[in-house]
Amino acid sequence: MKFDVELVGKIGSMALIAKNAQIPDYTRIARLSGELRPGWIWVTSGATEIGRLDYIRRNGKELSGSIEEVKADYSAEGQSILMATYRQYVDPKYAIRQVLIEHQHFNDPEKREFLKALLLRCKEQNAIPIVNYNDAVCAEENRKMEIRALQTEHKKVVEGVDNDETAAQIACLVRAETLLILTSADGIYKDIKTGELIEEISGKNAEELIANIDNAKKYCSGASREGANGARAKLEYIKDAAAQGTKVIIANGKYSVKEILAGTVPATRIGIR
Repeated sequence: MKFDVELVGKIGSMALIAKNAQIPDYTRIARLSGELRPGWIWVTSGATEIGRLDYIRRNGKELSGSIEEVKADYSAEGQSILMATYRQYVDPKYAIRQVLIEHQHFNDPEKREFLKALLLRCKEQNAIPIVNYNDAVCAEENRKMEIRALQTEHKKVVEGVDNDETAAQIACLVRAETLLILTSADGIYKDIKTGELIEEISGKNAEELIANIDNAKKYCSGASREGANGARAKLEYIKDAAAQGTKVIIANGKYSVKEILAGTVPATRIGIR
């Protein structure tokens, strides 16, 4: 398979937050940002949680109101902080471009092609696309209604709300060589109590690989935070990318991308043998 993009990476909200201080982990963001380069596509969570922490810091309390409105307000506040932080630490010789997506960008053929062309142009234009879901203006009830309508027409519909799914769909869209999912854990655990990690999930072909991914899902339970879908969902989301020949790595955001790609740190590596 010919790959058009070297790497699609995604980092989760909890991997971006310094747990004890309850502020963005600027050391981690700086290290990761310094590794980003054209030819990579970076999918980032964190806007809503960073916006929440910023609001509390400025006002001494959380927002009240409907969950949907609060999430939108936090996200709108956090997006500017998140992008400013990436801009501060990404090598200044590279441009960064914010790309906010919603489900229709994957489910509509014309929008898919427009998004693909936008992402692929970045490399030749010395830019790094930084992608996030557009929480600030996406009304959940409308989204659900639109998804239900699409499901009556199509067998498979992309929701895109979970950035793991977004990253996996982008990896399929641009034919990425590697899909890297960074989390607050070292990968997929066979037994989280003992720390037994599943280091490899592989298959001789796409069919066997998918069967082995499904088998690994039985070990997964729980999530890192309320509203997250957890390890089981990650394995479901990455199946299409893995089946097309993309190497998938699920690893801890505390490690550098260089270390993870070199295989010198723990991770779960998924792919066709």
